[in-house]
Amino acid sequence: MQYRQLGSTGLRVSTVGLGTNNFGFRMDEESSIRVAKFAVDQGINFFDTANMYGRGLSEERIGKALKGIRKDIIIGTKVGMAMGDGTNDIGASRYHIMQQVEDSLRLLQTDYIDLYQIHRWDFSTPIEETLSALDFLVRDGKVRYLGASSMAAWQFSQALHVAKENGLHRFVSMQNHYNLIYREEEREMNPLCIDEGVALIPWSPLARGYFAGQRTKTEGEGPTKRAQTDAMTRRMYFNDSDEEVAVAVNKVAERHEKTPTQLACAWVLQSPGIVAPIIGATKARHLTEIFETVAIELTSNDIAEMEAPYRPHPILGHTQPDPKRMKR
Repeated sequence: MQYRQLGSTGLRVSTVGLGTNNFGFRMDEESSIRVAKFAVDQGINFFDTANMYGRGLSEERIGKALKGIRKDIIIGTKVGMAMGDGTNDIGASRYHIMQQVEDSLRLLQTDYIDLYQIHRWDFSTPIEETLSALDFLVRDGKVRYLGASSMAAWQFSQALHVAKENGLHRFVSMQNHYNLIYREEEREMNPLCIDEGVALIPWSPLARGYFAGQRTKTEGEGPTKRAQTDAMTRRMYFNDSDEEVAVAVNKVAERHEKTPTQLACAWVLQSPGIVAPIIGATKARHLTEIFETVAIELTSNDIAEMEAPYRPHPILGHTQPDPKRMKR
């Protein structure tokens, strides 16, 4: 396994981060722990989760899987999504953050979180309040680094500016939506992060299994239960240009004698600013396939061929306010 600096920090993480959304939804405890331990044995030292993955179930299973080896693992979790029906059970307010960090620490069976990320921008809470609360957690020793997930570049830029102007710890990573069939982040977010020394750790780098050829446009079709019921993939992908990109990736994969999934992952790994794409896996063999991508060297012609069919997409992964309704 290879390791990279997490942006401008001194922290080194594996070039593949294990995404554990499935630990809280599709996998039982035994299989979750088995995949987690296999990942560690193969050199993965970066685990990504969120409090809302199974309403704490993913965090709980990670805590059990990493018991005894916690000090060797970088754990990233998130806060901000709904964790109940109460009016304060969602968002990035000081109240919600302080409440949820304690729950995450308990479930993860740890006294600190390596990377604490806001899951989305909270339109109801001033960013000053959010950053102040997060800064307190770093100074209190409960959190070591701060990160953020999908939002607009102008929002992330504002957060970085507010942190700097007020002497607060700033975000060191951005977990955004980025893959060969969704490249809108190249317009503003990726260049911003590269310029600011912020690590890019994209989610859905393999487009939710799209390149494995198991997803279809029609509900109920596909070789696996997940493929048959994955409505989110059908909503996000399957534009005409997406299919054209997939065809191009298949051609390049054949030349390299690799799978399309491996080529799609290699492309992300070799993209500017990328530190560690977050890869979800339900079986050890899924990770084995990904590990081989680290050694793949794509030529400029390979990259150009796979990128050529791409066409612009609407925003996928976060929402933006109507400018006409924004307060000045």
